[in-house]
Amino acid sequence: MTEHSTHTAGVALVTGGSRGIGAATARRLASDGFDVAITYVSGEDKAREVVSAVEAAGRRALAVRADSGEPGAIEAAVARTANVLGRLDVLVNNAGEFLVAPLENITLDDFDRTMAVNVRAPFAAAKAALEHMRDGGRIINIGSNIAERAIFPGFSLYSASKAALVGLAKGLGRELGPRGITVNVVHPGPTDTDTNPADGPNAETINSFTALGRYASPDEIAAAVSFLASDGGRYVTGTAISVDGGFSA
Repeated sequence: MTEHSTHTAGVALVTGGSRGIGAATARRLASDGFDVAITYVSGEDKAREVVSAVEAAGRRALAVRADSGEPGAIEAAVARTANVLGRLDVLVNNAGEFLVAPLENITLDDFDRTMAVNVRAPFAAAKAALEHMRDGGRIINIGSNIAERAIFPGFSLYSASKAALVGLAKGLGRELGPRGITVNVVHPGPTDTDTNPADGPNAETINSFTALGRYASPDEIAAAVSFLASDGGRYVTGTAISVDGGFSA
């Protein structure tokens, strides 16, 4: 029988944590000693799997159904995390809306939805988290390599939304610095997920744009989040870290 330490590094909330990078991040933070809450919109079975993995690591887990595009949903998820798990030390804004289309095909409703999920929700989550986060907390936003290098047409809206997170990190990093709360962005490159599989039809072309010639695994992105959430990342704030295999080089 495996024994687990009762010590906890704190409590982390990972939005969009039921699959892909979010799920890998939730599992990694649990292995680092955090109790972990996740949000999800659909795929309750996947959310349960992540909860089970966190609990198997000896940590407490919570899954909250919340659509980051709905006003008030993310604030409610933050409050529930703090109420159920007792505190909030790390916020990982991972939930995202991904739309690729020519400008003429993008509607204002598309714009509003993308900005609501990718920009407004991280802002609202950070604002809500401050009511519960102690000095020395961490806010980590998951951006995209497309914010640094949009190599294909059709990425204008998505790129703009992810680039906005860099400005948010700079502003909040400066504002929250006196409390020792760091705010950063992790820009993943091509990552092997359900929505962008490493064996997909465009994978060979995408691989050719990276220096390493391959996709990342979600665990490799989660490792960067883990560093920023750790004691070793306490002097990193207001910046973006690209984990993209040299895509932006």
